[in-house]
Amino acid sequence: MSFENFVQGSMGKLAEEDLGDIRIQQRNGRKTLTTVQGLPADLDQKRILKAFKKEFACNGTLVQDEDLGEVIQLQGDHRLKIQSFLAGNSIVAKDKIKIHGF
Repeated sequence: MSFENFVQGSMGKLAEEDLGDIRIQQRNGRKTLTTVQGLPADLDQKRILKAFKKEFACNGTLVQDEDLGEVIQLQGDHRLKIQSFLAGNSIVAKDKIKIHGF
């Protein structure tokens, strides 16, 4: 896959100020949620979520937040996998991705 697969509408270049945040949240016991936010607005979040779910063999959802916009939530700890996926497909530069948690 490449960056073009995830752009909706017109083709855009990666902006320098775009920053992806990857966070982990503890649910109950050993269960965790990985959240991805701050992706460029011209990307099709549903297609990225579908690719994540297929690549990482997990379930996930797209949540609309008032302050943060669209947030992708995945079940389990997939922080490093998401970082390599986003950087490998040229969606967000690796140095623009910030991993939070533990």
